[in-house]
Amino acid sequence: RGCASDVLFFSVALPVSQLSYLSSPLSPCVPMCPGRVGQAVALRAKAFGFGVIFYDPYLPDGVERSLGLQRMATLQDLLAHSDCVSLHCSLNEHNHHLVNDFTIKQMRQGAFLVNTARGGLVDEKALAQALKEGRIRGAALDVHETEPFSFSLGALKDAPNLICTPHTAWYSEQASIEAREEAAREVRRAITGRIPDTLKNCVNKEYLMAAAAQWPSLDPAASHPELNGASAAYRFPAGMVAVGVGGASLPGAGATVEGLVSGPLPISHPPHTPSPGQTSKPEPDRDVPADQ
Repeated sequence: RGCASDVLFFSVALPVSQLSYLSSPLSPCVPMCPGRVGQAVALRAKAFGFGVIFYDPYLPDGVERSLGLQRMATLQDLLAHSDCVSLHCSLNEHNHHLVNDFTIKQMRQGAFLVNTARGGLVDEKALAQALKEGRIRGAALDVHETEPFSFSLGALKDAPNLICTPHTAWYSEQASIEAREEAAREVRRAITGRIPDTLKNCVNKEYLMAAAAQWPSLDPAASHPELNGASAAYRFPAGMVAVGVGGASLPGAGATVEGLVSGPLPISHPPHTPSPGQTSKPEPDRDVPADQ
């Protein structure tokens, strides 16, 4: 919906068809910090004929050669040689308001700015002023300093040549399906493999590695029939559960015992604890109507 002149703000995410083409009258350089997302954007930009440069002080030397990109020594060099600046970095105390009035003045006249990383990287007041003055020709923001994003209350409410999305620029029908499938695959990797070695997107890997020594080890080669379409069977890590006939624990079961139970798990409920003043009279089983 249109909120101001030359401004679009999408308050509702609708299904987006697969892109069939992308064209640009320019051949800009697209600088970025090439983590996984930045590298993915860089390779796609190269496919469309963009000349790609980047600045990242934390990456080791040689990364630019493996990716076929040009690396800038300083942020100032990057801004001065870029027609379009795309941010792909985390937010910390060192890069808060990385794009501010000072750095905007170092950018090329009429450059574009894209931020899909973190809202705190951009000083929105400085960006709004640069858009009004034409120093920045256009901007596209999927993240904002304050979220949930309120367009009518922010500094960008009357800025021209601006596209804002409420942290949903990733959305498409295919991306929504892939997000669900990949989450399920990650859960399966956690169940069938070693944690955290086999996980692809683990945010607390250091904690899990420190705690792994206290966990019973799981054999990564062990089969899990319930995950491969076999009949109902439940496998428990060695030393954690030992189950005998009728659900009774096996006496003397040690760390070498691994229990397998076919069919539904036997469940035994703890005895009812009487309330104060109540006699410890066993409560008869109650039949539950079928319609409940």
